[in-house]
Amino acid sequence: MSRVMNQGRRGSTAFLLALLAGGGAWAQEAAATAQIDTGDTAWVLASAGLVLLMTPGLAFFYGGLVRRKNVLSILMQCFMAMCLVTVLWVVAGYSLAFGPDVKGLIGNLDWAFLRGVGGAPNADYAPTIPHTAFMAFQLKFAIITPALIIGAFAERMRFSAFCLFMLSWSLLVYTPVAHWVWGVGGFLRNMGALDFAGGTVVHVNAGMAALAAALVLGKRLGSLSPPHSLPLAILGAGMLWFGWFGFNAGSALGANALASNAFVTTHIATAVAGLGWSLMDWFFHHKPTTLGMITGAVAGLVSITPACGFVTPIGAMWIGLGAAVICWLSVTVMKTKFGYDDTLDAFGVHGVGGIWGALATGLFATKLVNPAGADGLFYGNPRQFIVQLEATVLTMVFSFVASYILLKIVDRIVGLRVTEQEERIGLDLTQHRESAYTTID
Repeated sequence: MSRVMNQGRRGSTAFLLALLAGGGAWAQEAAATAQIDTGDTAWVLASAGLVLLMTPGLAFFYGGLVRRKNVLSILMQCFMAMCLVTVLWVVAGYSLAFGPDVKGLIGNLDWAFLRGVGGAPNADYAPTIPHTAFMAFQLKFAIITPALIIGAFAERMRFSAFCLFMLSWSLLVYTPVAHWVWGVGGFLRNMGALDFAGGTVVHVNAGMAALAAALVLGKRLGSLSPPHSLPLAILGAGMLWFGWFGFNAGSALGANALASNAFVTTHIATAVAGLGWSLMDWFFHHKPTTLGMITGAVAGLVSITPACGFVTPIGAMWIGLGAAVICWLSVTVMKTKFGYDDTLDAFGVHGVGGIWGALATGLFATKLVNPAGADGLFYGNPRQFIVQLEATVLTMVFSFVASYILLKIVDRIVGLRVTEQEERIGLDLTQHRESAYTTID
């Protein structure tokens, strides 16, 4: 009650100040700002920080899995993605992804350079937090999505090619898909596709780009070595699990029951998937492995992402179990059978896990959890599964084709792959003149 009274006093004060200042635009801004909920704002800003932490977490996760001569190149690529995508997001990316709709395909440039994106809420996206908070939260998704692709071309892409590909892919692939699914007027959103926190926009999108990158660049040279530092990879996986609560629960855009459900279902699915992968390793390979457990956990995080705000804890358990089985098969069987070199299983985990999660949303979603969502197949609505399937296939085809073309263009401009000598020496020294580990005489 006291909180409501305090908000009422703040609202009255804002209106009085607006009248004293002469009204007009200032009054409109003050009135809109009075609708801000401080609890929701605090949660979304904290969640934005958690999502940003995921990119350094990804850097450690990927960095621990490559050979020691390439670990710094992974860390550098992840941190460069944080810088490049931030600038692009401010200049045009946010406006193209979430700005006023152009025929359901893309936003226009009305919000370029964050023009018109201020402290007042945007009622179409998040009516209880500042528009700038929503923009900043979505920026962190835009950062980690292209960073996920690094896992497919690790240890063999030129740094100049990486920078050019990151910028072009973020602008020409990520922003359209984000608008289709999340932007007001986006055609997949209007079609009824459900994606609570990025299964389609982030994981299917990045996963198909990863597959395209693995095919275009080809296999690495020489015999493939085991991870150079599993402790680093475990640290990264732990940071990802921690940050993912902001990724999923933060997508409720408020401190509410929906955020709580997303938090709980995220944790359950992740635990089930990590356990399931370990048991499969134990049964088929006779030993449970640390690498298998953390890979399974990441697969669970990926798969629950589109569904976390629409499914019950029991639904989350089934999604986590499916993630373990399907992603395990994609990494241990499918990759070997088809022979592509997806270095760190970006497609096998994020792409395949994202596809499973998007489709599973159409199975397990229920309005009992989220009245603004839809019932899935198992709750009497088979149409939702068809919608999820259509949205997933459209995203898969668009991302793969567009990414393949962009990779070919970048190859023609600067060359995608390092030379054979540079690859044998390692990217840390040849691309950055640094070494992750030094020997003291």
